[in-house]
Amino acid sequence: MNSWTTPDRPGEPLADRYARRSTSLRGTIRHRLVDRALADHLPAVPPQRVLDVGGGTGVQARMLALRGHHVTVLDPDETMLARARTAWLPHAPDAPGSITFHRGLGEQAPQLVGSGWDAVLCHGVLMYLEDPAPLLHVLAQCLRPGGIISVLAYQADALAIRRGLTRDWSGALEALRSPVEHNSIGTISRGVDRTMVLRLFADHDLDLLQWYGVRVFTDHLEDECVGEDFDQVLEAEWEAGRMDPYRRVARHFHLISRARQDRTTT
Repeated sequence: MNSWTTPDRPGEPLADRYARRSTSLRGTIRHRLVDRALADHLPAVPPQRVLDVGGGTGVQARMLALRGHHVTVLDPDETMLARARTAWLPHAPDAPGSITFHRGLGEQAPQLVGSGWDAVLCHGVLMYLEDPAPLLHVLAQCLRPGGIISVLAYQADALAIRRGLTRDWSGALEALRSPVEHNSIGTISRGVDRTMVLRLFADHDLDLLQWYGVRVFTDHLEDECVGEDFDQVLEAEWEAGRMDPYRRVARHFHLISRARQDRTTT
């Protein structure tokens, strides 16, 4: 991934766009919901060794490190990593956990950062791959027995929701016909088949713990800022994201699975 610029703000690096969006209502909702789900499944004691593949500007890594975990961010974009390092420095001296940064592709994770991780995160990455299966195979092999894997991606069968809610009818029709999107940050993204991910995980002896929908009610709000009602918005999104039919129409699915204790990694 290179340091692209974004079409709606010419000259704005992609890393800056991600950083700005992470503080919007939509971005904050996403990170808080994912963090809440991880807190339910990731033991606080002892601190866990977490590999964050495609960790970008480090928002999720900081949340975990501030809770005491030791996180390694692996990302191919040096500009993203630079933003992540800069954002982490003010927290690092007093934080109970830690973050280290490595540049590289997720497919090279075993060679770059090793295996035996307590948790592997892959959030907001699969939708930029034509075929996510090779990366998922590698990430599954990075887990220790009993470790968890967390995947966040666009739901292939819910892409038209945002377009319809913003009255982009041509975009809604296009999304209904194709899982491929040309999005506002200048990249091509794709909806991901949740059942495909689960089948692949099952082949690697990974059992589903829970899956959530992320951004049921707020995905169409563009770059709206966080308001005074944020706590209520977050609670509504959390509850809806845990139940059908709401989670099935959320922008993202969030899967958390656990490796069996007797699994093989071949």
